[in-house]
Amino acid sequence: MDLMGMMGKLKETQQKIEDTKKRLDTVLIDEQSADGLLKVTLTANRKVQSISIDDSLLEDKEQLEDYLIVTLNKAIEKSTRVNEQELDAVAKMDMPMIPGMDDLFK
Repeated sequence: MDLMGMMGKLKETQQKIEDTKKRLDTVLIDEQSADGLLKVTLTANRKVQSISIDDSLLEDKEQLEDYLIVTLNKAIEKSTRVNEQELDAVAKMDMPMIPGMDDLFK
């Protein structure tokens, strides 16, 4: 087993993972409530980019809070899936097959 080659490959993979994380900041995930009155946009790194609230929701604080929770959770779920798929793809593509290494990426 070429340890130096593996270390170089590991560094290269870490760089690709960092690059992918940066790119995921530019991947936008849109989500909205079923009736379209609340819209949110997150990056694939789960950072909120924008929230759009219809005026009709401003009259009922409790309803608005419920809308925010449901819609943000759906958006976070979606962006987490995209994030994990992208990072898994980079890790799997570049990692040398070392027994037990799979456990590190779970």
